[in-house]
Amino acid sequence: MTAAVHITDLASPTFSPDAQAIIDGMAAMADYCPLTADSLHEQAAAQTGLTDFGDQGYRERMDVLLQAFGELPNFTAFGRTYAFSLMLTFLKGRLRVIDHLKRHPEIFDIEVNAPLIIAGLPRTGTTHLHSLLAADPALRSLPYWEAQEPIPPPGEEGTIEPRRQRTGDALNISNTLMPYFQLMHEMTIDHIHEDIGLMVQDFASGFFTTLTHLPRWSDYLRDHDQTSGYQFLRLMLQVLQHQDGRNRRWVLKSPQHLEQFVPLLNVFPDATFIITHRDPVDVSVSMATMMTYTMRMSVDKVDVPTVANYWITRIEEMLTACMRDHDRLPADRTIDVRFDEFMADDLAMIQRVWNTAGYEPDEESRKAVENFLAGHTRGRLGTVDYRPEDLGLDKDDLRRRFAPYVERFVTP
Repeated sequence: MTAAVHITDLASPTFSPDAQAIIDGMAAMADYCPLTADSLHEQAAAQTGLTDFGDQGYRERMDVLLQAFGELPNFTAFGRTYAFSLMLTFLKGRLRVIDHLKRHPEIFDIEVNAPLIIAGLPRTGTTHLHSLLAADPALRSLPYWEAQEPIPPPGEEGTIEPRRQRTGDALNISNTLMPYFQLMHEMTIDHIHEDIGLMVQDFASGFFTTLTHLPRWSDYLRDHDQTSGYQFLRLMLQVLQHQDGRNRRWVLKSPQHLEQFVPLLNVFPDATFIITHRDPVDVSVSMATMMTYTMRMSVDKVDVPTVANYWITRIEEMLTACMRDHDRLPADRTIDVRFDEFMADDLAMIQRVWNTAGYEPDEESRKAVENFLAGHTRGRLGTVDYRPEDLGLDKDDLRRRFAPYVERFVTP
């Protein structure tokens, strides 16, 4: 085991020469990447040859997101180019999805049956649980490359390798710019990704809150009913099932789901809900560290205490929503997974999840899950030394704020 990494440049990010070369190259393109809705739509249409963006409900959300980026202090030219390239990719993906649906209207009749939905904060075991369940070939999950490009561009039908290659190239750039991110949240080409990666095309996704400090956008999602966003997610699952040619139960996961139980029930009434719980004091420190660390992709100076305290408030709101709506979930299809119990016996917890979902895996499925567990030991890539004082946070204050949640869901 190597020593945990202490990240000391959260407020004033520094970069390797290779990373700085990438930043300088992308910053030079900023004048050609205006963060306006008109420019983004024009370029998306020009690059795809398509013009039908489908239902226009997403335009309001996109406008709020663009306004949030416009309010970002210390926004760099590199950050603008990066944000532009992401949103352009999502709009191009939306165009291809709408075109695909027009050519295959039978997609609307595909059933999305009884998904397994994991909801929990980062660092509470959600990724490990998600990956273990997804190792079962009889269940359907979302690899990272597929989330990036759900529909292949013209000329790539019937193959996935070009999309995997582009995803790998992007990951190499990301790893160069943020070398410690993999210690916080592992990302590979085939890594199982959160389903909010499909909701980005409808601009209804918490993904954007992971990019940088966008309180206007995060608050907008919190304050508006997200049923339509989950309806779009269901549509994307139908599209992927159509491409796959198989009807398997989905395994979905995102922290966003913690405060969206009612919309999830509206759209997936037969779902099984898997809620992960861990003492949120250390979880919130690591999550706030991750959020301030990723901000180096957009700004050159980070107001660490302000960003960290904002995220503590958002975590508190998410956990409060979880407590408020938890009992509205179907009791016979809901399981609460305590982190310590899960870590003590991974496979026993997976069996409990299967039982709750009414799912009986065959021997091949069980073996696949066991093999995945053997090759993915916790902390094998290294760890980060998370320190609350680096963020201007006080653990005693956090314990007080999170006490109601801890008493209900964490304390045995």
